[in-house]
Amino acid sequence: MPKLLAAALTLALTLASPAAALEPLAQERYINDRLVAARVADRIRRECPSIEARLVAAWSAARALKRYAEQKGYPAAEIEAFLDSKPDRARIYAVAEDYLTRNGARAGDAESFCRIGRNEIASKSVAGSLLVAR
Repeated sequence: MPKLLAAALTLALTLASPAAALEPLAQERYINDRLVAARVADRIRRECPSIEARLVAAWSAARALKRYAEQKGYPAAEIEAFLDSKPDRARIYAVAEDYLTRNGARAGDAESFCRIGRNEIASKSVAGSLLVAR
């Protein structure tokens, strides 16, 4: 019986550890939502001549997001692998493009991106916090 109790305690501690509870980074909603927002902001600032990136804010947000992942228990190597993953990057880019399209962005129409950018800034969204209108 003591061996069974020890095994159960070991299993319980293992299951309760933060690493055991972590979902894959590609499924971590907070992180992915912010990466999509960053991509949305990047597309807007590239397509709209009257909106620029808030580079210090973007750099600060990136560092905060990395700290968030580390504090949740994700190892640095896993974070780097996720950020370097071409399939994950393609997925994030596709979600951002879908968001932009659903909100009226049209290729070759700078004003459609500017309109979305102004709305993002006005609503103080995550994407809007990374942008500034000139």
